[in-house]
Formats: sequence, structure tokens, C-alpha cells
Amino acid sequence: MIAFVSGPVAALAPDAAVIEVGGIGMAVQCAPGTLAALRIGEPARLATSLVVREDSLTLYGFADDDERQVFELLQTVSGVGPRLAQTMLAVHAPDALRAAVAAGDEKALTAVPGIGKKGAQRLLLELKDRLGAPLGTAAVAGAAPAAPASWREQLHAALLGLGYAAREADEAVTAVTPQAESAPEPNVGALLRSALQSLNRTR
Repeated sequence: MIAFVSGPVAALAPDAAVIEVGGIGMAVQCAPGTLAALRIGEPARLATSLVVREDSLTLYGFADDDERQVFELLQTVSGVGPRLAQTMLAVHAPDALRAAVAAGDEKALTAVPGIGKKGAQRLLLELKDRLGAPLGTAAVAGAAPAAPASWREQLHAALLGLGYAAREADEAVTAVTPQAESAPEPNVGALLRSALQSLNRTR
């Protein structure tokens, strides 16, 4: 198992980072909130989980060990693969997930793209007594923030991390605001893709 990778950030993409480790570029799949904290050329340390499939080896990266542990636990639920587990952590921080499961909050879970009512019920059933209580004192049952920052702040930081100027990031955030406001729970990953498309059209 590759527990973590550490080294300078060589490249950033909407859903991945390349970390240089001993002269080798390690591609790591990350949620937008994790990518937003990375800067090209600066050192980074990501907790990682290696997912092995017949036709692929995919390394997933996280801001800390707690996120990685929750990511791996989520995949023990029937029907939850690594992509959906990462999406859940993009929408809800680990403590928000713990609070939602502890409170039996289906609404918080169905805010995740790809999870319907039945999927939320299955998650609540299979994760009960396994995910544990929220670790932070500020966690509130049913709370659904992906991170302390708003979607605007996360998106803006992610665009700056990808090398765009502050003015370009501001314009891109404005361009996707109607899309974000039309959704009950803005998905930063989807908004980042739309923002990048709008920036490419203006260049």
C-alpha cells in the first residue's frame, strides 16, 4: 500500500495532481477541495489509497489520513466504488458524513450526485456504528459543508492553483454562478469543469 506521497507539485488538472516523488511523477486523483490547497512548484503531502482493478492502478489522494480512512470505509458499502466515495468526500467533510449517518440524515446523503433515496438508506444501514462519532466539536448533525470555504472560495482557489490569474478566476466564478445557484447543493467538481470550459472559450 502507498500510504502517502510527498514532493513538489509538478502539475494540476481539474481532478488530479502530479506529485514528483524521487524523480517520478505520481498522478493522484483528488477532490476539488484538496486540489485547491495545492500550488504548482510547492511541496505537498497527500495521504493516498491505491485502488487496484484488472485493467488499472489508480492512486487517490486526500488532505489527511482521516479522509483516506473514511474513503476506504465508504467503499465497503455495496454499490459504492472509489469514484462515488471521492464524490461523497467532495460534498461532505468526514465529520459531516459522520454526523449525517449518526442522525440518519438521508437528505444530506442524497445531496451527493449519484446517490438516491435507496442508496442513502443503504449507506445509513451499512455504515451505522462503523463510521463513528464526529471528531470535531463543531460538527452538527445534518450539516453538509464540503469544507469551511464556500463553493465560490473553493472554486476560486482551485483556479488559482491551476495557474489562472485572479481576474480570470473571478470571471469564471461569475460565469458559473447561475449553474451553482440552480442546484440544491453546488458540486465544486462540476463547477470547476464548467469554469475551465468558459475560460477556454474566452482565450
